[in-house]
Amino acid sequence: MPVVGLLHPTSLEAFADNLRGFRQGLKETGYVEGENVAFEYRWAHGQVDRLPELAADLVRRRVAVIATASPPAAFAAKEASATIPIVFGMAQDPVRLGLVASLARPGGNLTGINFLLTELAAKRLELLHEMVPAARRLAVLVNPTQALNTEGTLQEVQAGAQAMGLQIRVLNAGTSREIDAAFAGFERERPDAVFVGSGTLFTGRRVQLAQWAAHHRVPASYAGREYVEAGGLMSRRPALLSVGFLPLSGDQPPAWPA
Repeated sequence: MPVVGLLHPTSLEAFADNLRGFRQGLKETGYVEGENVAFEYRWAHGQVDRLPELAADLVRRRVAVIATASPPAAFAAKEASATIPIVFGMAQDPVRLGLVASLARPGGNLTGINFLLTELAAKRLELLHEMVPAARRLAVLVNPTQALNTEGTLQEVQAGAQAMGLQIRVLNAGTSREIDAAFAGFERERPDAVFVGSGTLFTGRRVQLAQWAAHHRVPASYAGREYVEAGGLMSRRPALLSVGFLPLSGDQPPAWPA
């Protein structure tokens, strides 16, 4: 039976909810794990530098397709194989990142979904301001290790904040410990509201983020519904943009291996 390789920068525990949806989506199209499709999981547990090694292992396993989340995982898979179909899901623009040539005709062996979270940053800020109109000081939490994502988010938020007359303080957190440190600073200088950027680190630490916001009794906006389900205040449901699939060879799209 065909084997689906799943390459992810976090862990099974952090991705559990999405994994259930991933399996359900395949089931709805006729592919049931253990019956007519198998899975090979590779988790980096937050160690992004391990992704190339894990991607190469999936290629050696001769999987039929590699599913990835986040740009580092997609790039690792792309470097590992130029022929195995790679399906990604990410918040950043894949064209700007250089993963695909264009949205309509991506070329190569990659396709996927752009969640447009960066583009929605300004809208999220607007909704947060409507909920807390008296807020003037805003803390923006971003992950500096995801440079392009952080750059796009800050551009959107800074432009929106200027238009609304908000003061911004940027907080950087690239690890769980740094998230703790960022919120610990609220004891000295408490913001009126918090804007949490997108990314796999924050998604995996959504309970931690929601609990810290509740502890300090500060309203916070997050990038997805899973944060609210974990106890967060509010999120803006992202739009989806599918990337077209250029056939790997010839004029026909790649067929699922028999």
